[in-house]
Amino acid sequence: MPHPPPYERLTPECILDAVESCGHRCDGRLTALNSYENRVYQVGLEDGVALVAKFYRPARWSGEAILEEHAFALELAAREIPVVAPIATAGRTLHEHAGFRFALYPRRGGRSPELEDPATLTRLGRFIGRIHGVGAAAGFRHRPALDAESFGREPSRFVLKGSFVPGDLVAAYRSVVDDVLERVVRCYERAGAVRAIRLHGDCHAGNILWTDEGAHFVDLDDARMGPAAQDLWMCLAGERDAMEAQLGALMAGYREFMDFNADELWLIEPLRTLRVIHYAGWLARRWDDPAFPANFPFFNTQRYWQDHILALREQAAVLDEAPLRLDA
Repeated sequence: MPHPPPYERLTPECILDAVESCGHRCDGRLTALNSYENRVYQVGLEDGVALVAKFYRPARWSGEAILEEHAFALELAAREIPVVAPIATAGRTLHEHAGFRFALYPRRGGRSPELEDPATLTRLGRFIGRIHGVGAAAGFRHRPALDAESFGREPSRFVLKGSFVPGDLVAAYRSVVDDVLERVVRCYERAGAVRAIRLHGDCHAGNILWTDEGAHFVDLDDARMGPAAQDLWMCLAGERDAMEAQLGALMAGYREFMDFNADELWLIEPLRTLRVIHYAGWLARRWDDPAFPANFPFFNTQRYWQDHILALREQAAVLDEAPLRLDA
């Protein structure tokens, strides 16, 4: 018998009751925010303030892993690093209501950063450098590491086991994944002994709210151990020359607060490749959630897997190239 949808019982009444269980008085305003892995809502309060309520996907993280996320965010906020940290109520940041675990956050506004602007990249580099300075001071005990197994082999095995790939493309998919993962491993070998630190983990423009005063980093749900390059490469886009210029601007700020091992440049394209594989596995793993077929109708089609295989073949060629150049 199929499992019921994970958020079937998360009704508007349940959401408001959960927020009020933490001592707040809601005024009935409720707006769903853009989130698929979890469910996130802006909730209006009677005093005119709005909070953000994040309901964690059931069975994804252990309670210990969620509390590590919260502790990391609070540690960063205590050092005046602009990360939106959870609100503590009676000394607790993780709450439960009607079988759902949730956390409350202050609402922060902002826009996506202009990553084409060198000055913005330099300021962003300073913020990421400060995050990594704190992240390097200790390690996670309950959250996983980002590596070729967790972001490459495991999601590709799930895709194949679940028969998501059309039969006539299975051999091509298996072959290209094996090929790129061999190249990813070789790039890691070229990088040598890379230090794993606590990361934001999903540091793309959508998780950075930019204002005239700077950034607010949100959503540490994917925080994990990994190389510093993971939080940097998502700020880079375009042709090689453009990415090298962007990297230079980013590093001008980053190195004010944190050293960067230039050997990690070998990991930029491997990390990008692993994200491509992991994304397909993420969609496959969540396909029994009705929100996913509704919002990702392109997935699980012949065209999707043809394009996915082509993207991985293109990445295979890039993985054989020299890494981006960073001027000293």
